[in-house]
Amino acid sequence: MINQQIPAETTPNGINLNSSEPATEAADEKPSALALLERIASVVLPIGVGLYAVLYLGVEAIYGIFGVTPQQAGIDQAVLFGRLSGTLILLLLIALPVLGLLVALYWVLDKVTFGRLSRLVRFFREHPWMAATLAALWSGATYWGAFSVLGEVKAATIVPIAVGLGVLTFLVPFRLMRRRPVGRAGMRLVVGALTGIGLGWLLIYEMVLGAADVYTKGTTSDLPGLEGTTLLDLVGFQSQWAVLMDGDDKPLYDSRSMLLLGESNGVYAFYDCDKMVTIRRAADHTNLGEMTMYPELPKDHTCGSQVEQDGQQDAATTQ
Repeated sequence: MINQQIPAETTPNGINLNSSEPATEAADEKPSALALLERIASVVLPIGVGLYAVLYLGVEAIYGIFGVTPQQAGIDQAVLFGRLSGTLILLLLIALPVLGLLVALYWVLDKVTFGRLSRLVRFFREHPWMAATLAALWSGATYWGAFSVLGEVKAATIVPIAVGLGVLTFLVPFRLMRRRPVGRAGMRLVVGALTGIGLGWLLIYEMVLGAADVYTKGTTSDLPGLEGTTLLDLVGFQSQWAVLMDGDDKPLYDSRSMLLLGESNGVYAFYDCDKMVTIRRAADHTNLGEMTMYPELPKDHTCGSQVEQDGQQDAATTQ
């Protein structure tokens, strides 16, 4: 028999049509600013969904510091949806100009380098292993926020864990998914969802730190006038303080100002900064007076002053 070698049929772009390896997404179209915008739009939705889901855990963590649940503070699903939707809108307003600048910078650099940047991006996309490696490393890095919240892990430990997790877990599946257009779309969906979840964990970390500052110092900032600009405001946790009075408008708790956490089923939840305890009182027998938003506190102010005074009085009485 005569073995006749059939010449490889190629397209004008140099793609081998007889190859058993499916053509990648990069070989079908050139990376341009418009294509980059289309791909960004395809991952915005999964990022938003993942971010919303994780931020709910952040709200629970905030109120958990004060010993109450969001439901006990009057934060039901409808209220939470409204607050987190507003948070996502504000984050989107911040992200859109940043993405626009990045796309414009990419376009300018591509023009300055006479298309070399586009060819470099196309080179990575035409090699499935390289594209899968970058996506796997990025997906592993999204666990950084979770490591920061769940435990105190140093950066020197987080980096190898994130890299190892990404390579061992996502590299091969992402490489296989890049064989077909449906798989490539699924990979973008997974990467977008993990990006939103990772961003959400980082925001939770900042939210927990802010709530811990309120618990220990009564404020979220050492600079007067900046207390209202923290991330806690974005999720609806406002620093609103009030003096409690009974039904006859007589001051309670030595007229100390307390942080109003919320109200649910006719019961108020307050945080007593001076004693560092959370109390609940029936709304029918509690009036709110001298309400203040973001009170100006001294830089060295700390909670627990009343606890120290009570301890000193008990010690003097014992002696």
